[in-house]
Amino acid sequence: MKNIEEKYYNRVFWLAVFTIVFNFFEGSVSVLLGIEDETIALSGFGVDSFVEVISGFGVLQMVIRIRRNPNSPVSRFEKKALRTTGIAFYILTAGLIAGAIIQTTKGHKPETTTWGVVISLVSLAVMVWLYRSKISCGIKLNAEPVIADGRCTLVCIYMSVVLLLSSLVYEITGVGWIDTIGPLGLAWFSFSEGREALEKATGKG
Repeated sequence: MKNIEEKYYNRVFWLAVFTIVFNFFEGSVSVLLGIEDETIALSGFGVDSFVEVISGFGVLQMVIRIRRNPNSPVSRFEKKALRTTGIAFYILTAGLIAGAIIQTTKGHKPETTTWGVVISLVSLAVMVWLYRSKISCGIKLNAEPVIADGRCTLVCIYMSVVLLLSSLVYEITGVGWIDTIGPLGLAWFSFSEGREALEKATGKG
């Protein structure tokens, strides 16, 4: 039984490491291509990935903690990571809304949103896999924190869907304001994630 638990905790650990590395790579590519193609939806998606990296370090610390002692309290590092993540998501929300307003006011249109379609499809595939893997491991270990982390991945899936739809519709229609809907959709989920992170940091979530 001990060996089985060790196997699944190892899997959860490497899933957490993979999440950090993938989000960093995804964020770097999305921001660079978003700036190049002048699409705020893709750029905002990339910044969100960087915020997820901060959150990922908190999750990694959580995995290490519950692996040692499943009943141990949340560490100071985890709380600090949650607070930092929450504040970063709020700042991102404000930036996305401001960017959408400015883009609409100026009537700006992206060069293309093809990369938004490609990146969102890749992200969807990876995040669905991560969601299923984390939930499966959490159930096998009967570890609610791991299951909760898996459920958080759903927000990343929703964000990928928002980016995919806004990028795809713009690419088909060429209507400028479509690229504005993407950032507003991302802002909604970003705000929700920020609120949840701060509630967890104060022990309310």
